Amino acid sequence: MPVSTYLPYVVLIGNALTLAAIFYGLNRALAEASWPRPERLRALTICAAILLGLLAIALGLSGAGFYHVTQNGIPTVRYGLLLPVLIGVFLLLRSELAGRILVAVPQPWIVGVQLYRALGVVFLILYAAGQLPALFARPAGLGDIAVGLSAPLVAYA
Repeated sequence: MPVSTYLPYVVLIGNALTLAAIFYGLNRALAEASWPRPERLRALTICAAILLGLLAIALGLSGAGFYHVTQNGIPTVRYGLLLPVLIGVFLLLRSELAGRILVAVPQPWIVGVQLYRALGVVFLILYAAGQLPALFARPAGLGDIAVGLSAPLVAYA
């Protein structure tokens, strides 16, 4: 069964909505923390450059087939996950701005943004289409959906 043509649009729209929510929430959190407007704009610009840059790299690598794995190949998706984690750790350890942002953003918002993980339904769709093995797709998809849908409840609590 071929993958539906709407699936890439679901992922792209989900990414766009997630980024919009992050930028809106970040601006609001920094405003509530009494950051002056120029500092807020600088922080938002830097965050946007990092997040949009990572998205562009991921889309470029995906379009170039970097993440495509043959049956006997070694999965390369871990590299797509490792780069943002390394950048985040580096920024948190070395950037005063990153630390100030982390302090300014309310913890429930950091939990609530995990709502995007409900897009894990894509794993189940790919499994149903015969594109992912059940051993990966079921726990990843169901786990992501559970985390994503419960995130706003946990954040509220």
